[in-house]
Amino acid sequence: MKELRKAIEMYGRGLGQDIVKVDMFLNHRIDTELLFQMGQAFAEEFRNDQPTLVLTVEASGIAMAVAAAQALGNLPVVFAKKSENKVQTGDVVQVPVYSFTHKKEYNIRVQRSYIPEGSRVLIIDDFLADGNAVKGMMQLTEQLCSQVVGVGIAVEKGFQPGGQQLRAQGIHLKSLAIVTGIEDSKILLQDD
Repeated sequence: MKELRKAIEMYGRGLGQDIVKVDMFLNHRIDTELLFQMGQAFAEEFRNDQPTLVLTVEASGIAMAVAAAQALGNLPVVFAKKSENKVQTGDVVQVPVYSFTHKKEYNIRVQRSYIPEGSRVLIIDDFLADGNAVKGMMQLTEQLCSQVVGVGIAVEKGFQPGGQQLRAQGIHLKSLAIVTGIEDSKILLQDD
């Protein structure tokens, strides 16, 4: 996606060999025009898969999931929580997920009633590295007797295995930008 690519080239920077810092426009400070363009791009990619809801994990994927859900006709958005809280009651489904960014494992959880059985789930997230968050959301969806119809990612780290593994499983995966590496703090992108 050319608008996202331009934002990465202008504001993004690499830290070390594996950290892609795009928080200036994607997940800390959000460029709303770009956000809704990404939502439209996801809608165009996944509309024919007929999702009935959008699933993400808190917190940085929420805005993007809302933009995609709105562009798909105002679908509901569910976000998996990373920690227990007092208002999440009843039948909760959870799976463990290891975070590449935070270097720790946590349980993501969704209240069963939020994803009705038979839902057609579109997973949306800001990053894809090793694929653990996406795989966790896929496991939640399966436990809830629903089907993942696609996975939309803003920025995929193509030099890590997550995207390759999902594609090898036959998952309909759309990454709006794929990072091929980091060189002298410059983020290198795959050609469109």
